[in-house]
Amino acid sequence: MEAMPAEMMNDDAAVLRVVEPPRLLVPLVFASPHSGRDYPAEFVAASRLDARMLRRSEDSFVDELYAGVVDLGAPLISALFPRAYCDPNREPYELDPAMFSGDLPDHANTRSPRVLAGLGTIARVVASGAEIYAGRLPVAEAERRIARCYRPYHRRLKDLVEIARRAFGWSLLVDCHSMPSVGGPMDRDSGLSRVDVVLGDCFSAACSPVFTQVAEDTFSHLGYRVVRNAPYAGGFTTRHYGQPRQGSHALQIEINRGLYMDEAQHCHGPDFAKVQADISRVASALAAAAQEFGRK
Repeated sequence: MEAMPAEMMNDDAAVLRVVEPPRLLVPLVFASPHSGRDYPAEFVAASRLDARMLRRSEDSFVDELYAGVVDLGAPLISALFPRAYCDPNREPYELDPAMFSGDLPDHANTRSPRVLAGLGTIARVVASGAEIYAGRLPVAEAERRIARCYRPYHRRLKDLVEIARRAFGWSLLVDCHSMPSVGGPMDRDSGLSRVDVVLGDCFSAACSPVFTQVAEDTFSHLGYRVVRNAPYAGGFTTRHYGQPRQGSHALQIEINRGLYMDEAQHCHGPDFAKVQADISRVASALAAAAQEFGRK
């Protein structure tokens, strides 16, 4: 966990990282919105939780798991700010009015299931259900985080998707996540062990079934237990960018953290390199499917 001075938050390079191939070879874009671990110093100071608890919401090391996609000719964008600070896999204004002093803007979505669970754009709790803040935040603080973190991330993500669409006539965004090995207290599968991989395509609405099937078949062939759309069908990114009729496809992939990391210590596990290599194989299969899809 690395502290980030507040003044650095003005620069897009301080809040996101984009690794692009020398040449775009496939219409794929990979995104890791929740692997950020640069914690603003003032956020850590204001939190009632320690560093270990704050990291419960991280999709730790997912950006590293997908690093090989650049070798396939696809870009990888990663948020550097932590999900507990600002969540880019939400609408820009999914906000809980009980968290803030002052009135939220009229366009805020204050009643979504994510907000009610405490996991809006500015989260009230970490994934374990522990409250992040001792008191209310100014509304201006929400506006600041949205302006400095959320909007630059989606501005660049949109650009990458549009570049792929212009080059190939269509695009596939793969939104890359990880999940706790056991369902948390706020999850529908609370206390239950989870499968290895969950593929979310918004129940076939966000992408061609070809891509979901290829991802499922490849993971299964590699020995992983795979399900679709439960407990995760796809978040804001998958729904927003997944518009197949407009040539924009999106698929969310959730990897069980127990496969590749020590969840208690927030470090690589003994099988990290294996899972990383397997993910590269899945990405390669998606790239091959994309090339075939484009010829039809």
